[in-house]
Amino acid sequence: MPGSRLTRSSAFSLHGNFTVDCPNGSWLIWDAFHECAEDSRDLASVALGLISIIFFMISSLPQYYSSYKTGNMDQALSLWFLLGWLGGDSCNLIGAFLSDQLPIQTYTAMYYVLADLVMIGMFTYYKMKHRHRHYEGLINIAVTFTILGSISLIPGGKVDSVWLDSPKVLRRSLLAVASPSANKIDTKNICGLAIGSISAVLYLSSRIPQILTNFKRKSTEGISCFLFVCVILGNATYGVSVLLMNPDRGQGEGSYILNHLPWLLGSLGTMSLDLVIITQFLQYRPKSSEERETLIDSGGM
Repeated sequence: MPGSRLTRSSAFSLHGNFTVDCPNGSWLIWDAFHECAEDSRDLASVALGLISIIFFMISSLPQYYSSYKTGNMDQALSLWFLLGWLGGDSCNLIGAFLSDQLPIQTYTAMYYVLADLVMIGMFTYYKMKHRHRHYEGLINIAVTFTILGSISLIPGGKVDSVWLDSPKVLRRSLLAVASPSANKIDTKNICGLAIGSISAVLYLSSRIPQILTNFKRKSTEGISCFLFVCVILGNATYGVSVLLMNPDRGQGEGSYILNHLPWLLGSLGTMSLDLVIITQFLQYRPKSSEERETLIDSGGM
């Protein structure tokens, strides 16, 4: 029907008509990702979005292994860093649901909340493990909380059911003609942008405790450098993918950027702080035998 839009429910069950709503787009992308990619710019956006998800998905794995190998995750990582990440990702997920965000943004937010819960569960495990056995019950509670939190975010779970049963929120317009509502900002959209702004602040501020922790320890042992490298690459490709996507019909580039600004700040803005942490890896890396001998010789002169 002319004038129809792709609704939130179509992110999980396609309700739109490809022939009517996206006649010039890629059927493969429409069928797989429920996104209308009509030109090379949209195709590049979807491709970069998928690449960003791959970086995000593999970024946590080296940290899991490093934590298991060293057993000092509770000392290496700042709890405020992990909580800031979880808070930012949670707000990002809620904000993506409330405002006109791309499906790729919602999927990315869902995955990272899961990864955050696993990371915090591991942090709690090692924290309690290094204390008296009296805390074994708390360890079990932390593991249970992580498992339940992860299950609740799987598509089709209770959390998603609540969102899908709620009043539908209009997603990106697939109209072939300009729509007056393309630039409309309602209360729900404003709430989504506000929550997205909070998530951006949490993302930016979460790095500071970790930077301070590394500075106090004068070490990055127990932290995977690969985690931050992948996060930087993931945020870069994620931000560019959002910038490349064509605006809705009737929506200007400026309005589109403004609508996605919190998510752009949360991704591209944190890259500078992540680069500081990468610098700390280089600064605090273990000295080789030749470097130690050079320092000893220079100290004896």
